[in-house]
Amino acid sequence: MIPVEIAGQRYPIRSSLDQEYVARLAAYVDEKMRAASESTPTGDSLRLAVLAALNIADELFRCRDINRARDGELAERAGELERLLDRVLTA
Repeated sequence: MIPVEIAGQRYPIRSSLDQEYVARLAAYVDEKMRAASESTPTGDSLRLAVLAALNIADELFRCRDINRARDGELAERAGELERLLDRVLTA
């Protein structure tokens, strides 16, 4: 059991993940909850949790898009290198 605190609430987390990693995750979620509460002052913790989740999902999607673009660039460069090697080896 890993105890974490998010938005002033303590949660016992059962996980096979490393305790420090879980603590970092909880701290990140707590940070996002605080940011949501600063931008939308409301006492509704569910609303803040949804806003924080949307912000985290936005970050995830943007990272995925960047990774896909990088993967595409890498595949293109690998193809160029392969064509160059084929030319050199068949010459």
